[in-house]
Amino acid sequence: MIRWPERSAELTCVEICAGAGGQALGLEQAGFCHTAVVEIDPDACETLRMNRGSRWKIIEADVADVDGAEFRGADLLAGGVPCPPFSVAGHQLGAADERDLFPEALRLTSEIGPSAVLLENVRGLAAKRFDGYRAQVAARLADLGYQTWWQVMHASEHGVPQLRPRLVLVALRQPWARAFNWPVPSDDAPATVGESVADLMAAGGWPGAAHWVARAHGIAPTIVGGSRKHGGPDLGPTRARAAWRQLSVDGLGVADGPPDASFPVAALPRLTTRMVARLQGFPDSWQFAGRKTAAYRQVGNAFPPPAARAIGVAIAAALRARAGGGHARRGNNPLA
Repeated sequence: MIRWPERSAELTCVEICAGAGGQALGLEQAGFCHTAVVEIDPDACETLRMNRGSRWKIIEADVADVDGAEFRGADLLAGGVPCPPFSVAGHQLGAADERDLFPEALRLTSEIGPSAVLLENVRGLAAKRFDGYRAQVAARLADLGYQTWWQVMHASEHGVPQLRPRLVLVALRQPWARAFNWPVPSDDAPATVGESVADLMAAGGWPGAAHWVARAHGIAPTIVGGSRKHGGPDLGPTRARAAWRQLSVDGLGVADGPPDASFPVAALPRLTTRMVARLQGFPDSWQFAGRKTAAYRQVGNAFPPPAARAIGVAIAAALRARAGGGHARRGNNPLA
């Protein structure tokens, strides 16, 4: 018979590389209470304080300086570790990239000893060239007592009007590992770009707004935030901008406000940071600190809250399981 350790009703979480809080917000919606949220970027930390300063312990620090022993016994260690080591834009240097923070995540896993681990990164980490790297991560987690899964999650399958595939790592200790199941994609198609931001696009009195909504009839390509080395805010490289143009959006920049009554009816508008935030799944109440470029970077680099909520609900269900619970779907781990 399975012996299920007793667990309090409240699930606790420590999150690293939290950015603007997209993953943290989704996990909060899934029932996790954040013991600590760690982020090094000052603007992102101010965003976290503006939105959850009274509810989360926000630590503005390098992950390498965090002592996991302080948070020993948290239920979940989560994070969106930096993607440049595995992205095409970052030259895919993997472990050779100084920005690779998987080793720090593994160190904190050892020090905190959580029941579950959740880490997300770009789909590039799923490439064959990184098979050995993923195997090393899984082997270290196995040494620490975890069963590990890797799977590409598409935000559009969880209500986000955007493609945004991300590689997600989930690791759980026994007995909870045997109760884990990946979230099932929604049967409902996400809203289109036009439907998602129709009211925001019309807020400045642009007479072409209704016609634009009909033209912006698909979901968005993957939104990118870039890095500090990147120039001003825009919606991505040439291919991405071409995809945005198919949706009647000018992707060469981000607007300060919606188009007004003088904007030509048939012209291609630019999105505002608030519009992009909505396409990422942030509620309109979520505020972003910093000037436009800094705010947009936070939005573009976020893990969409609805996707984080979906995987958070799945992890929470496993952690709250009792005897007679389900079994992990091993066949859903194509990158094992």
